[in-house]
Amino acid sequence: MLVGPDGTVAGSVSGGCVEGTVYDLAAAVRETREGALHWFGVSDDDAFSVGLTCGGELAILITAIDQATFADFDQFVDDVKAGRPVALATIIEHPDPTRIGRRLVLRPAQPHSTGGTSTGDLGSERLNRAVLDDGLGLLSAGQDSVIEYGPEGQRLEHGCRVFVCSFAPAPRLIVFGAIDFAKSMTTAGRFLGYDVTLCDARPIFATSERFPDADRVVVDWPHRYLAAERDAGRLDARTALTVLTHDPKFDVPLLEVALRLPEVGYVGAMGSRQAHEDRLSRLREAGVTAAELARLRSPIGLDLRGRTAAETAMSIGAEIVALRWGGTGAPLSRVNGSIHQHASADNATTREDPRHPRRR
Repeated sequence: MLVGPDGTVAGSVSGGCVEGTVYDLAAAVRETREGALHWFGVSDDDAFSVGLTCGGELAILITAIDQATFADFDQFVDDVKAGRPVALATIIEHPDPTRIGRRLVLRPAQPHSTGGTSTGDLGSERLNRAVLDDGLGLLSAGQDSVIEYGPEGQRLEHGCRVFVCSFAPAPRLIVFGAIDFAKSMTTAGRFLGYDVTLCDARPIFATSERFPDADRVVVDWPHRYLAAERDAGRLDARTALTVLTHDPKFDVPLLEVALRLPEVGYVGAMGSRQAHEDRLSRLREAGVTAAELARLRSPIGLDLRGRTAAETAMSIGAEIVALRWGGTGAPLSRVNGSIHQHASADNATTREDPRHPRRR
């Protein structure tokens, strides 16, 4: 949420729960230029007065933005609007209160290159380097996280917490097979925020008129198109592939390519259990290994007992979401613990505050 110099507001941080109080705090920060992290929860004395009655907990960092504190702001906004991957790392806790709110903007290198660059300063070159390394990993996966370091960027130490917020292009969903189920699948993919491609080798069926919710419709042999996307570096861990053709002449060559793409997050194929067993046999004959076959989600989707194309698409979308975020697919009424949790960086140390567990 941005509070402008004239008092106008853009954006939202809580859907309305605490924004009146946050607005007043932001007005004070505009005058003092001293940022601070504020916690809200039902256990707080003023929780009900500011409207946070949902049972959750919320941390909000309020800092000033100007040329001195965020000189790269205009370029950062341009990157986000243009869909270029960029991440914003902000210190939210530090023994030196003057460093709270310091920012580092992270940008990956060109495709097929390693590393990246940063602008801004967190107050320590060692901390800058550590956050750049960890932040680029989060950005490549399109994830946000709070990462903990020592005050100067020491790993496996505590005292400094940095929030990394990723602004990555939409994840990709590639739907293979221009059938009736595919129309519902492209609609579901758009609803879930994916950049959706429909691919089929038959031009009479693969048309934008039949699939208006697809961002693009490609007429090509599926395995050839997927290999070209791999070679162009346009696939990543957030990419989901759904194979809906259930025709061996399309499926087998396509899955040979798909199951050998470790960077792809989801590979699912439609078909009955009998069709699945036949498909596995053909893939083994083609030399696909047991480890590669284990990545295949087939029969595709979760067990919702759906009947229609839309219900089938919902079950597939639910499986994609569950796999991406590590969900079980079980009813929340039968699951204990937090409903939503942040993913943490694999190569960084994070610590839960027992008073304020990290939650979305």
